Amino acid sequence: MLEPRLGFTAAALVSLFLLVGSSLKAESAIGVNWGTLSFHKLNPSTVVDLLKANKIQKVKLFEADPDVLKALMGSGIQVVVGIPNEMLAALSSSTVASDSWVRQNVSKYLGKGGADIRYVAVGNEPFLSSYSGQYEPYVIPALLNLQQSLAKANLAGYVKLVVPCNADAYESSLPSQGAFRPEVTEVITQLVSFLNSNGSPFVVNIYPFLSLYGNSDFPQDYAFFEGTTHAVTDGANVYYNAFDGNFDTLVAALSKLGYGQMPIVVGEVGWPTDGAIGANLTAARFFNQGLINHVLSNKGTPLRPGVPPMDIYLFSLLDEGAKSILPGTFERHWGIFSFDGQAKYALNLGLGNRLLKNARNVRYLPSRWCVANPSTDLSAVTDHMKLACSFADCTTLNYGGSCNGIGAKGNISYAFNSYYQLQMQNAKSCDFDGLGMVTFLDPSVGDCRFLVGVTGVTSSGFRPVFTWAVSWAATLWGFWVFLCEKRFL
Repeated sequence: MLEPRLGFTAAALVSLFLLVGSSLKAESAIGVNWGTLSFHKLNPSTVVDLLKANKIQKVKLFEADPDVLKALMGSGIQVVVGIPNEMLAALSSSTVASDSWVRQNVSKYLGKGGADIRYVAVGNEPFLSSYSGQYEPYVIPALLNLQQSLAKANLAGYVKLVVPCNADAYESSLPSQGAFRPEVTEVITQLVSFLNSNGSPFVVNIYPFLSLYGNSDFPQDYAFFEGTTHAVTDGANVYYNAFDGNFDTLVAALSKLGYGQMPIVVGEVGWPTDGAIGANLTAARFFNQGLINHVLSNKGTPLRPGVPPMDIYLFSLLDEGAKSILPGTFERHWGIFSFDGQAKYALNLGLGNRLLKNARNVRYLPSRWCVANPSTDLSAVTDHMKLACSFADCTTLNYGGSCNGIGAKGNISYAFNSYYQLQMQNAKSCDFDGLGMVTFLDPSVGDCRFLVGVTGVTSSGFRPVFTWAVSWAATLWGFWVFLCEKRFL
């Protein structure tokens, strides 16, 4: 291998690798989305070790987190780096901004022993109908600026730009009649032209669970892959699962624009395990295993027989307890692993391991929990529970959740403990005016797991004082809000 001291820059080395490997056909793979919106973050190096232990070679990030990208350096894992929608306006209006972004978040990590960044995801579902066109004007200008910036860095041939789209960008009653929504057809026509010119795939997020969750008439067995009594007949084609039907609706929509052969990557697909009816471990395993087997069989779909998606990225790797629950309380429970990197269920990713391997060397807080004090009157507990759950994640207590049936005292204890662990087990955070108490006996009941937090570790090491300060500041702010709501101030 040529060394940089001979005059080769990191970008030149990447270009050389590109030339050598340009004739090789990329292999389809099962990747994962790695989101980091968690109250209990694992050390990024622990997560990278988890990826490697499970032979996962492709990962998609939602933002360019420096600690995450540093941890991925030298791992050999192919990376999709995301740009949040909120950044599109700035990147669309200034090549200076796009040059800076590429320099700080792509060029900086490439080269020998670096992170293998293959794609930049420009926005995330920017055409989502609920955004009412908010980000639409910025997508194409941002793409053009970023492409120019990649070219300046000699990376345009190696790093491809994509735009993950939600499946609501297209519609039809039958797959063969698929078409993009009229209000986004013009911009998506420009998008697919750009993608085609630069050798990039179309990235789509497909969620049969959301179809089932949002429509009581949706046939449940059609969401899975083991056959259905509600098959959809479309001319000579018959669809036995929602994934194939949705995928071919996109194929038809692309065909109407003249790009029927465009490669397609499924950027997000999965099934949540908690927080709502239908979101459970059994259904998640059933869906994800069926999906993996279906894709790796190379059967394809009726409109693309023998041609499965280029890649699929499972959503997601880890639970994210700090995610917004606006779409539903299941949003925090998509992980195939829990927040601490422990496998939730048996799953064969088709990557060489028969079962998922757990994260190793996870640093937990001591084995103690905060629960409702059985010797006190709990009649005044409502406001305390509200305060605890306004900061911590209590979504498993919701209807359909794994902790929904543990009774009133169980609910109180779960809320108290969630807050206590979030505050790094600070003794004061279990007081709740004398209603809480610390126990060393695990109060978990059946499938309802009372968590123990993990220690906060950063790239510069464990900083408990900093973590405690942030947690205590959050507590003070929550108390201020609480007082204001009660009109004491």
